[in-house]
Amino acid sequence: MSEDIMRDREYCLNLLKEFTKTDNLLKHAFAVESCVRAYAEKFGEDTEYWGNAALLHDFDYEMYPTEQEHPYKGNEILKEKGFSEDFRKTIMSHADYTGEPRDTKLKQVLFACDEIAGFITAVTQVRPSKSLDEVKVKSVKKKMKDKAFAKAVSREDIIKGAEELGIPLDEHIQTCIDAMKANKQLLGL
Repeated sequence: MSEDIMRDREYCLNLLKEFTKTDNLLKHAFAVESCVRAYAEKFGEDTEYWGNAALLHDFDYEMYPTEQEHPYKGNEILKEKGFSEDFRKTIMSHADYTGEPRDTKLKQVLFACDEIAGFITAVTQVRPSKSLDEVKVKSVKKKMKDKAFAKAVSREDIIKGAEELGIPLDEHIQTCIDAMKANKQLLGL
């Protein structure tokens, strides 16, 4: 059973929606999922498993937003539901403060995609058309230099994520823009 649920997007989506009611948080989950799935395809990995780990990475955040609770509470919930230790450790690794090492490609990808997906969304929302079609790597990098813009997004984590993946920052940003463009209706962008 547990192997099946980690590859069952419908099950994972229902779990996400059970704990997350805010439209922006749901769209963030979909954006990160889009980026992580693109990398799964690029690396020839299991897109369902990778995508569902991304989909659920913040599922507990709305109810448990503190560093003392997130993603620890989510980890407990997923354990009760039968998710594997590897799946849960992947989700734990997206938050530096948990101390969970990013010792697999999936952990590195999830960390690398989390902040950049949020940042690309923010860049899109200040474009005149509010469309991902207008977003370019150059505009994302320019906005990264503006410390007042989307200041909750860690530029250091964006840079560190690409470095840990061993992918040039420009290429990483482009991969995520393209992945999000493929799902722009779902993301409302």
